[in-house]
Amino acid sequence: MTATQAPTTPAATPHPAAPTDSPNPWVADHIRHFEETGGVPRPGIRDLLLTTRGRRSGVLRRTALAYVADGDSYVLTASNAGAGQHPAWYLNLSADPAVTLQVATESFPALARPATPAEAERLWPVVVAAMPSYAAYRGAAARTSGREIPLVLVTRTATRTATHTAA
Repeated sequence: MTATQAPTTPAATPHPAAPTDSPNPWVADHIRHFEETGGVPRPGIRDLLLTTRGRRSGVLRRTALAYVADGDSYVLTASNAGAGQHPAWYLNLSADPAVTLQVATESFPALARPATPAEAERLWPVVVAAMPSYAAYRGAAARTSGREIPLVLVTRTATRTATHTAA
């Protein structure tokens, strides 16, 4: 994915269909908690829900992620818990950077792009200060596969929003 790459599927508008949630039980539990509480954050961590379009299936996929704010952008860390491969959500938005974010009760269309090397250098200390486990994940990914964990900047693309209430 490049900063100027255009979406390759019809996901350029907010995703109207219900997404398929992550099959990972830990992530699914976070999605459930997020929805039940209206996005009340876990202690010390700011969460959001990210919906992408599956790069092979075209199916909408939703995951819960921690983020840090950087101006008008939400900074996501494609850590995959330090595994040797990128997480599916990162591969999906690499194919189609048009996404939907839900932050607390607000849902809106957004565009994702990888951080530039200069942005990543500036943002990694901010990410690690907010979520120290990412330092260990970064080291594990580098040791096991040589993978550099990407940081992704996601920015709102429209002012129209939808508000969700807790279930």
